[in-house]
Amino acid sequence: MKARNIYWIAQLSGWSAYGALLLFSVIGRGDAIDLEIYVSIASWVIIGMAVTHVQRFLFLRLGWLDKKLPQLIPRLLFSSAICAFFLYSALLSVDYIMKDGDLDWERLTISTFIVSVAFTAFIVLFWNAIYFTFHFFQKSRKQEVSNLELTASNRESELKNLRSQLNPHFLFNSLNSIRALVDIEPAKAKTSITTLSNLLRQSLLVGKQNMVSIEQELDIVRNYLDLEKIRFEERLNVQWEIDDSLLTKEIPPFSIQMMAENAVKHGISNLKEGGIIVISIIRTDVGFALQLKNTGELGTTVDLGVGIQNIKQRLKLQFGSNASYTLGGEDGQVVAKIEFKDEGI
Repeated sequence: MKARNIYWIAQLSGWSAYGALLLFSVIGRGDAIDLEIYVSIASWVIIGMAVTHVQRFLFLRLGWLDKKLPQLIPRLLFSSAICAFFLYSALLSVDYIMKDGDLDWERLTISTFIVSVAFTAFIVLFWNAIYFTFHFFQKSRKQEVSNLELTASNRESELKNLRSQLNPHFLFNSLNSIRALVDIEPAKAKTSITTLSNLLRQSLLVGKQNMVSIEQELDIVRNYLDLEKIRFEERLNVQWEIDDSLLTKEIPPFSIQMMAENAVKHGISNLKEGGIIVISIIRTDVGFALQLKNTGELGTTVDLGVGIQNIKQRLKLQFGSNASYTLGGEDGQVVAKIEFKDEGI
């Protein structure tokens, strides 16, 4: 609902409710209800709405809605007093007209006039408090939405930058693998180029997405490892432990592929006899995990590389505390794992 519609609903309902209270107070005193009473109460409602609406118009024209509280309070007190004076004077004028000038002048003293104006000022001030509270609430919500949009925009820009770093990193590693085959085994190099072409096509499609299914990610990993097996031959062995029920889960693109790259680059390629890479997609107590084990030892100085650094950063941006990356050693193997909590997916 638009703010203007809410304002008019509040005006009508608020002043009508006050008019109803005046009517009930007359009934409670046992006074006779005649046309004069109805006109007096209707005057309160109509004039009250008119005066506060004019006051709102001045608030907007004078820019009071943008004032800070210390600047606003004295202005509201003063404007409420002025509005109360005009409002109560207008009500007296209506009574004067309705009674053909026959007012109770003895009871209408300066002190009673001041007290009545002060009471009316309290009512107007109460109306102002409600109006400004609603305005500040709306302003706060707009600011919150604006901040969220800005945060989302910044995150999206950062994610795009991270993705743009992933593809060149992947390409350079693959080209280095093919270069090693060109002079030694041209036929295998040709096959590698075809495999790389398929990989690049997949990576271009996947790289445009914030999230991909595990099944899509595994297709890229299989092609990547097929390419590396041409280079390492029997030195590279791959085992798969996949829970098929998790294949539809979504993860950031290149998550498993980057772990596989690191396993080959920092593990298998440094071992003369080669080794094994075990890729597992498993359920955990809180969700599921992407786990990759490779033969080798974790050095005292761990170089995660740009790929894994990017994955860690993307996990933080997209999932916060609901996803984590760990790297450790276990029984002559290096274990890399990304764990997801189900509530974060």
